[in-house]
Amino acid sequence: MHHLIMWSWKPPELFAIFAFATCGGYSGELRLSVDCANKSESDLSIDIAFAYPFRLHQVNFEAPTCEGKRRETLALIGDFSSSAEFFVTIAVFAFLYSLAATVVYIFFQNKYRENNRGPLIDFIVTVVFSFLWLVSSSAWAKGLSDVKVATDPDEVLLLMSACKQQSNKCLPVRSPVMSSLNTSVVFGYLNFILWAGNIWFVFKETGWHSSGQRHAADTMEKQPGGYNQGGYNQDSYGPAGGYNQPGSYGQVGEYGQSQSYGQSGPTSFSNQI
Repeated sequence: MHHLIMWSWKPPELFAIFAFATCGGYSGELRLSVDCANKSESDLSIDIAFAYPFRLHQVNFEAPTCEGKRRETLALIGDFSSSAEFFVTIAVFAFLYSLAATVVYIFFQNKYRENNRGPLIDFIVTVVFSFLWLVSSSAWAKGLSDVKVATDPDEVLLLMSACKQQSNKCLPVRSPVMSSLNTSVVFGYLNFILWAGNIWFVFKETGWHSSGQRHAADTMEKQPGGYNQGGYNQDSYGPAGGYNQPGSYGQVGEYGQSQSYGQSGPTSFSNQI
């Protein structure tokens, strides 16, 4: 029941929802400004929008070249879709599994414990998801760091040919807001902690834990028997043993012959006198 209580107290489906919602639903935008020497060729509002799954190399935008009316088409650098999609996929499957597991725990307890198959499957799946949460969260944390670099307005300005001429002024106007993506990484590691901490509660419901307890109980039952069979209860300590042999301590003839010790000293002394 400890396992069921923990899942009801901290439902992992909520943490999984927060993880994939903050990452999978993200869209951001940055704005740049290119002020050419010839003001008529300037563009002071270049908007660049990007979103999940962060295939930035497919995000195109136009920028002035400050050489007449000609404009150039550029693209952001990098493809970070693998780590982002992996993270979201783990979050979705974790949500579906935890939702199904909660239904089974509440409405199908008898079938869950039948033949001990339910707890064993639950234990294995919990271990696997704990490992996947750690891997996916770490991969996405690295991917997010690369996304921040690739969408940094100062880095994007370096891609424009007009910004390589000192006569032109290129400035970042607005940077993308990454707070929700940072939150997704936090929820990823929180999910790892939740699932990893839940391993012990799942293990306690498996047959492995029960068999271990029975083995320990059998060992404790056998230990007192060994002391009862030892030398502490043997007959040698009983009435027939050496400690209870009244005859050996009661032999007056051997220990009680005080005449020989009491007569030899005074007789010899009197004869000398």
